[in-house]
Formats: sequence, structure tokens, C-alpha cells
Amino acid sequence: MDEATGRRRFLRNVTALGAAGGVSGALGAQEANAQVAHTQIAAAAVAERGSPAAAGRLPRIQLIVSAGTLPSVGKDRMDLLRYRESGIPRLTGEQLLAPLPEVAAIARVEVEPGKPWDNTTYDALRALSLRVNELLRSPDIDGVVYVQGTNTIEETAYFFSLTVRSEKPLVVTGAQRPYNGLSTDGPINLLDAVRVACSPQTRGKGTVVVLNGEINAARDVTKTNSYHLQTFRTRDLGLLGYADPDRIEYYRTAHRRHTVNSEFDIAGVKTMPYVGIVYIHTGTRPGEADALVKLGAKGIIIGGAGAGSPGNLDDEVRAIVKNRSAVIVQSSRVGEGRIVKHNNWYWPGMVVADTLSPQKAALLLSLALTRTSNPDEIQRFYDEY
Repeated sequence: MDEATGRRRFLRNVTALGAAGGVSGALGAQEANAQVAHTQIAAAAVAERGSPAAAGRLPRIQLIVSAGTLPSVGKDRMDLLRYRESGIPRLTGEQLLAPLPEVAAIARVEVEPGKPWDNTTYDALRALSLRVNELLRSPDIDGVVYVQGTNTIEETAYFFSLTVRSEKPLVVTGAQRPYNGLSTDGPINLLDAVRVACSPQTRGKGTVVVLNGEINAARDVTKTNSYHLQTFRTRDLGLLGYADPDRIEYYRTAHRRHTVNSEFDIAGVKTMPYVGIVYIHTGTRPGEADALVKLGAKGIIIGGAGAGSPGNLDDEVRAIVKNRSAVIVQSSRVGEGRIVKHNNWYWPGMVVADTLSPQKAALLLSLALTRTSNPDEIQRFYDEY
């Protein structure tokens, strides 16, 4: 199926199925209602304090669409589980925007050309981050919206936060249901992401994740539910703000170093250092951390039980630290709370991850290893980022 045919099929499916709120209205029977919504969104955008729209100029937002649920199309609107096997190509950025006139009311959105960017390895994230840096250096671009699958949104967003050197808005979004699914969250998440990217309040906030009407900081957010829409949460630290129908509202700011205040420069990095994660459970067998060393890991994250316990790997981890075979970072599988130095399982030469999850601790360790292998200096990164 060529692109034009796929687009016509998508628009026909959405019109017939009423995929979500204003989407079907924008395409046919409810055109008048869609125009009212269009006008209301535009009015809200102009009302935003200090917005470019209020000054008579719509902000220019670059939209980058990767793989994932948001651009996916199921075989029917109840295909919420196996849409990867629907046989229908993922939608392009232009196809995602076609049923959303509300976006055109608030921004001039340019879709990144070419194939979807990969985000499945650290080296892929490095290449993607370099492209986002390039885009945001342009005086003609006011912000970037990046769409990807929700499984690893928190990792991509945190990598951006550590490596994109710009104060301009950088918003990451996705969806829990395909674009034509019943009560899909894709269209509203995409619209909200653009609204947040257009908001002058987002400038300087670092990378943010926007789904389900909530704005969360890249460092702290995590996916908490496999299928439900209320999934991206910041647990005990709390969200940054809301993307509500009347306006974008922030209540707090992320205080750890990010974006323009980051010291990580990946322009000269050819390959990201390999970092592995060991998940600790009752059945963990000695040898798993040593196996990562043999595979070439320069760093190992211990996804410890409770407050960082390495379980049955205690002696093994201690030996790796003593021999400096790899940098060991203590994290926790718990999901809330800090891992602190001098805990029950801490040995000199270890690094503690503070509140970072194992997967985010691994990202930071890989970046840290591009600069140093000194545990004390690496600990400083965890204390500041």
C-alpha cells in the first residue's frame, strides 16, 4: 500500500469509526462543531501569557515521529492489543496532523522528513539527540515535539534532558492506544504536546513528557501501568503541571541539572559505553554480574532489593568494585525513595543512584563513562543530575 492509499484508508476509517472526540468531526459530519473547537483552541492559545500567538506569530514546531502506538492503526477500533500485526502501515506525521485542525490554529508544524528515527540503543539515542540539538539551534524553530512508543519514553526523555543543550521546549509524547482505537489518547496527546511546546512557560524547563493532560519532568517520570491511560507518573516527587483545556499551567520546576546546564557533550562520542543492569530477586544466582563484565560492560547497575541490596551477588559485587573491573552503581527496584551512601550494602568505590530507576541510572552511567571512570567523579554526576 503506497502512502497516498494508506492515508485515504486511514481518513476513511477514522470517519467511519469516530476514532476520537473531534477527529471524526473534523473530517465530515460534525464539521461545524470541529470549527467551534478550532476557534476555542485558537482563542486559548492567544490568551497564553506572552505567547508568540498573542504577538501575532504562530510558533514553529518541528514534529519528529518514531515508531510506537500513537502512529499505529489497528484493523478495527477494538484492536487495542495486536495492532502491530494489523498489516496497516504506521501513519506519517502529515497523516497524524490531517484530522487535527486544532494544531494548525496554534502552531506552524513542520514534520521531520525521512524514515522514523531509531531509539532502541544508546547509540541510536545519541544520533537522535544530535539531530534535536541541530534543530533547536535554528532560529526558525521554536520547539520540538518527539513522538515514540511509551515503553521507553522515560529513557529517551532523560537522555534528551542530559544531552540537548537548548532552553527551547522539547516535548516527548506517545499513546497507550492506536490512533483509530476506541477512545484513543493519541490525538489529544499530540495536540497537548504541541500546546506545551508553544507555551513560553515551557522554555527552560528541560525535556518534559506530556500524556493524559499531565506534564512531567524527564528525570523523574516513569511508566506505571502497562495499558491504562493514567500511566506516566512522577510518584512521590509530583508532576510539573497540567495541559488543561483553558491553558498550560506549571506548579514546580525540575531543580537537577539539565539541558543548557548539562556538561555532557556527545558530539565527539563515537560509541556509547556499554552498561548492563542486574535485577535482584530471591532467585538471583552468583555469576550474573561477572557475566556482564565478561560481555564487556564498563558499568553495572544493581537493581537492588529494598534500599539497594545486591542479594546473592554481595561478594561478587564487592570483588568487582575492589578489582575495578567495572563501575558499580546501586539503584533499587522499589520505585520510590533514595539510595544513599554508606547503606548496609555499600562498599568504598561504589556509586549510589539517588532516586534514579535502574534504567535511568544506566543512561547516566553510560554518559558519565564518556568522561571518566573515577567513581568519586561519577558520584558527583548522580548527585547533580
